[in-house]
Amino acid sequence: MRLLQSTTARIAALVFVLQLGAAGTLLVAVRLLTTTELTAFAQSQAVATRDALTRGNPATPSVLLAERITQSLALGRSPGSVMLLVDGAGRRLAGNLATWPAALPASQGGAMTELLRIGRDKSERMRIIVTPVPGGGRLLTGHVIEIERHFTVLLGEALLSAIALAVALAVLAGWITARLIENRLRVVVDTARTVAMGDLGQRVPLDGGGDAFAELGTAVNMMLDRITMLMTELKVATDGLAHDLRSPLTRLRSTLERALALGESEAARALIERGMDEGDRLLAMLDTALRITRAEAGLGREGFVSTDIGAMIADIAEVYGPVAEDLGVTIRTETEPGLVAMVHRELLGQTLANLIDNALKYGVGPVDVRARNEADRIVVGVSDRGPGIAAADHHEALRRFGRLDAARSSTGAGLGLPLAAAVARLHGGSLALNDNLPGLWVTITLPAGTPKAKITSI
Repeated sequence: MRLLQSTTARIAALVFVLQLGAAGTLLVAVRLLTTTELTAFAQSQAVATRDALTRGNPATPSVLLAERITQSLALGRSPGSVMLLVDGAGRRLAGNLATWPAALPASQGGAMTELLRIGRDKSERMRIIVTPVPGGGRLLTGHVIEIERHFTVLLGEALLSAIALAVALAVLAGWITARLIENRLRVVVDTARTVAMGDLGQRVPLDGGGDAFAELGTAVNMMLDRITMLMTELKVATDGLAHDLRSPLTRLRSTLERALALGESEAARALIERGMDEGDRLLAMLDTALRITRAEAGLGREGFVSTDIGAMIADIAEVYGPVAEDLGVTIRTETEPGLVAMVHRELLGQTLANLIDNALKYGVGPVDVRARNEADRIVVGVSDRGPGIAAADHHEALRRFGRLDAARSSTGAGLGLPLAAAVARLHGGSLALNDNLPGLWVTITLPAGTPKAKITSI
């Protein structure tokens, strides 16, 4: 069913049907033309035999016709001729047929039939005509087409063989057409996949053919040029925004630090410290939001390096060990050896740290961090035994600044899971929220490598 829904398969089927239809039409036309010409030739020979006997005189007496028939047969001038003369009572007067064929009409006309000539051991296919003669008699003349009939049979067999060959050629033509279309489109698909993997400089190679595929490649390249320009503008804008906002926030913190040093009352100092904390939180939110924007825009792939995922998890778990110990929680790690992938170490490290921090903040019981290889993809999971997130709330949890009711009393900004999802997509992977029964199990699936598609000209 899926094959029938393929446009390529439909085109191949259309080419097959058209090829087969054209071949079948041509072969049927040849057969009809051959049969028509054969009948016309036999008819002309039968007429010629009659005209030779009557010599153009329809009133030629039966006696004279009988003499001419006997003489012609004796000389053997026309071995393929059929002649029979009968009188008004149907008695045979001359010819190479024993009796008048009962199935033939007595009136003037022509027909295709099989008759047995005198001196022959089997009947033969022939075309005959009937001509009335004076005195109520009838003259039958015709021409044997047995050899031509044999040729027609051979031609029919040849046509069947040709049809079988035409079917094979139609299948081959359909397959070649489908492959040509698929190969031309594969160039565009490979380019799009390579760009999606982070190589924004990749373009569809053009061969200058000027056909629809070349126009498609040109349009895709124009689109990629526009995307590259927008990505560059976005990078400049986000970098400028980060710089412009960090500077006043940093100055604000410095001012608050000086105010804290000059504060006279404990209440004033507490408010100043709270303001400093809010400033730090705002800086962290700004940094995380910019990271999400850059990751969703595909920026940062130039920083990918080969990384041991197991070692990274062990380092992060060691950093959060004291925090977990203060909370009375254990961080357990389980990783397969040899899990190496091309990743952005800083972004992926921050993502895993955020997931562990969320598990410590909202979860209950031990926090499990696991990594394993599944079908050439690395699956990293962080789970806890807390209340978890209902399936209906997954979309809200992954929305930027989206916070569930249970988390609104905490100091989070609702950017941890959106950042994790953006980082997963940046690496060509995905993030999933699963029920840990009880608790939440967050998994990030990453490709084990970053292969580039081989691209040729379109």
